[in-house]
Amino acid sequence: MNKVILMGRLTRDPEVRYTQTNNTLVASFSLAVNRRFVRQGEERQADFINIVAWSKLGEFCSKYFKKGQQVGIIGRIQTRNWDDDQGVKHYVTEVVAEEAYFADSKRDQDVGSSTFENTFGNTEPGSMGSDFEISSSDDLPF
Repeated sequence: MNKVILMGRLTRDPEVRYTQTNNTLVASFSLAVNRRFVRQGEERQADFINIVAWSKLGEFCSKYFKKGQQVGIIGRIQTRNWDDDQGVKHYVTEVVAEEAYFADSKRDQDVGSSTFENTFGNTEPGSMGSDFEISSSDDLPF
């Protein structure tokens, strides 16, 4: 089974491209995901995970996700490789998004995101709703 669930903050606005073969939209962005544990005397560490969202989900992400916003992503890990013009092999590991959600509380969201919620409501696919908030790891069931 290949299933990934991430929650983190966008490190930049999603970047949109279109495939050359059939003009399919693909949005790419990176999430800063905090590590669960902090060593005493050190700052909290984060992992920076590359995310790719295709077609309608990519359009949703590019339209409503902004740098610094906290989001939830459910997807799968994918690896790929290619040779560049100089014959050097490159390897990439990324998460292909299958679902995307808002994870900021309503008071933390900017005007653009709250306008979306006011227009479409919290039941729109891709919206986790404004009441999803974990105040500490003690609130987690595992």
